[in-house]
Amino acid sequence: MKTLTAATLLATAGVFGLSGCASTGNITPQYVPPSTYQSYDCQTLSQEYIRVNRYVDAARNEQSTLSASGVGVGVSAGRWGISPNISFGVGQSNNTKARDAKLSRLYGERDAIIQSARIQRCSFANGIKIYGE
Repeated sequence: MKTLTAATLLATAGVFGLSGCASTGNITPQYVPPSTYQSYDCQTLSQEYIRVNRYVDAARNEQSTLSASGVGVGVSAGRWGISPNISFGVGQSNNTKARDAKLSRLYGERDAIIQSARIQRCSFANGIKIYGE
């Protein structure tokens, strides 16, 4: 019984530590019905909340991918004479649509978990805000 209580306290402390970073920025959460999590008990909801927050953190830290912007073929003249050259345009993509879609889904899941936890009166959900609050 003591182990279960210590584990519960540890999980709750972790949730409160993560609840401070529950901002969505400019990304609107997708709607996920709270009934998705209705069969979960409070401990499972707490673990799921922590798991989703880890995915949120990982998605926020994803780097943009490299993208090819073109290939150039030409002739250049220089100190050593005339020579052909080939150039590749490679840069960092600013396209973050896929990352934003993933974050929107994760934010929706996180809100649904909190709503379900509130319905079940789970103590870990106290003080955690959802989108729009």
